[in-house]
Amino acid sequence: MCAALPAAGGGGRAAARRLGRARGAAGASQVHSTASVPRHSRRRKSIAIAYDAGQGDGVEQATSEPQRPRWEPRDWRLQLERIREMRRNRDAPVDEMGVEKCYDSSAPPQVMRYQVLLSLMLSSQTKDQVTSAAMLRLRQHGLTVDTILQMDDATLGQIIYPVGFWRNKVKYIKQTTAILKQKYGGDIPRTVEELVQLPGVGPKMAHLAMNIAWDSVSGIGEPPLLLHLPGPAGPWRKPVQGAVPGAL
Repeated sequence: MCAALPAAGGGGRAAARRLGRARGAAGASQVHSTASVPRHSRRRKSIAIAYDAGQGDGVEQATSEPQRPRWEPRDWRLQLERIREMRRNRDAPVDEMGVEKCYDSSAPPQVMRYQVLLSLMLSSQTKDQVTSAAMLRLRQHGLTVDTILQMDDATLGQIIYPVGFWRNKVKYIKQTTAILKQKYGGDIPRTVEELVQLPGVGPKMAHLAMNIAWDSVSGIGEPPLLLHLPGPAGPWRKPVQGAVPGAL
């Protein structure tokens, strides 16, 4: 229902003002009533996210590639047990006449180390029995740096014969001994890198010299023939292009 408009004039204006004030008061009351009622927040509730160990705090990481299976020699555990059984009695020639048995244990440490190196040089391509006999003859002549330098090539060759490649070994022994005298004061080098620089000394000899002479394990002196055996002992190592036998 609509209210009748009052007559024009002063009374009409007064009525209009009263009507306006009434409408304003009603609007303010409505606003106050609306503000007193809590509104539902439109913000989304936060959700706690748990991450596995190693993923970081909320940072998405790239999926790691699956690890490749580790290479192992075929039947290596069986082969190891067979070798242990074969070596159980320690009765091979190397156990009695190997390089570690050829030097004079009562000699001064420097002389002992020199004899170890020479026995290793003689042992290349030579049976343990032959190497042991040659070292015994050398020791009977006094096996030191000075005695080898004073010995002529013919005499040295007669003493070490019949070790394999004895002529080449005479040359290498004299050259190496001269280097030891000039550069190392008659002793042998303390590192594999320096040992392999000596004439006639390879990686296998260097690792064995470090172990026997310096009591330091720098690697494994692997027999080169082991890489080519078709029987129970080989091949054990994964083929690697450019690999050097004895340098593990």
